[in-house]
Amino acid sequence: MSFKDDLKKTGANIKDSLDEAGHRANAGSEKATRDLAGDQMSTGEKAGSMFRQGAETVKADVDATKRDIRSKT
Repeated sequence: MSFKDDLKKTGANIKDSLDEAGHRANAGSEKATRDLAGDQMSTGEKAGSMFRQGAETVKADVDATKRDIRSKT
């Protein structure tokens, strides 16, 4: 690999790491919202929050997987 390719790979890894951290923070925030609000949230609000948490977790896992694949090539 050339220096340029290595630099590109490093930049992409940094971006994916930052994206993953943001998604995990958002997922944690959704859980914390449910923990704090508890019974004040309706069933629909809780379900929506759980869905958003799951979506953010999946996005974080995708970013981690992209990084893993990139490091193996």
